[in-house]
Amino acid sequence: MSFAMTYSIIGFDPESGAVGGAVQSKFPGVASIVLHGDARAGMIHTQAFSNPDHGRDGLDLMRLGATPEDAIAILTRSDAASGQRQIAAMGLDGSAAFHTGAEIAGWLGVSGGLAGTHCVAIGNSLSNDGVLRAMTTGFEEASGDLAERLITALAAGRDAGGEFRGQQAAGVLVVKAGGGYGGRSGRMVDISVYDHQEPIDELARCYQLHKLSYFSSDPTKVRPIDEATAAYLKGVLNRGGLLDQPTANGWGEAEIAAMARFMGQENYDNRIRDDALIDEEVLADIKAKHGT
Repeated sequence: MSFAMTYSIIGFDPESGAVGGAVQSKFPGVASIVLHGDARAGMIHTQAFSNPDHGRDGLDLMRLGATPEDAIAILTRSDAASGQRQIAAMGLDGSAAFHTGAEIAGWLGVSGGLAGTHCVAIGNSLSNDGVLRAMTTGFEEASGDLAERLITALAAGRDAGGEFRGQQAAGVLVVKAGGGYGGRSGRMVDISVYDHQEPIDELARCYQLHKLSYFSSDPTKVRPIDEATAAYLKGVLNRGGLLDQPTANGWGEAEIAAMARFMGQENYDNRIRDDALIDEEVLADIKAKHGT
């Protein structure tokens, strides 16, 4: 068990069925302590005088049919230190509950929890009582996918004053049945920033890398490779020693094969194509790395 003076948020995406959580703290590697998720159960956050066993045991209870409220009641009922625990839970249907132990109110700073639309935020040692509201509002008003909305909510909490000790670590975890690499682990996103001067900004940067490597292409952001793009990509492939005999015009089989090898080398594994189309997000990243 360890202290995790921090703020965190759990959110639900009713369209995709994904559940996820994000956390920030002036405590190194905080995500490994606070964030617990299972695509068969939901999310549990355990912080303040954290007991990570509550994450495992709470998810077991929810997987067996307990509601988030029931799970927290069972966890705290048999816990002699429940007055020092802060727990939030959310099920796969978006139902949520939270607990802040009575002793935490005596700690330096503001502590508590707040439920919003498809989200619940908890925090302790906060600089002011507006941090939790900033997080839930930030989540509710944010655009993008679930992980992006959770990270936006963390940033809103930070900008509202955050934890009185400052920043050091952050993390985001999103679970969904059939998610994860190859659709097998159920963990769509699992990123932890252990120690950084701007951990939330670094978390956002790492998530963009994660999307390129782990997620498939957005069909609305795929387009034919035009003449100018073909010329540019042929140059990149040629400089990389992957295209010795390019097609005279357009984008042919030699280019498709070379591009597949290149994309594997560059970690665009889940966006490799066998046609004359290009993912616009991949193209933008290639230009950022290899120049225009």
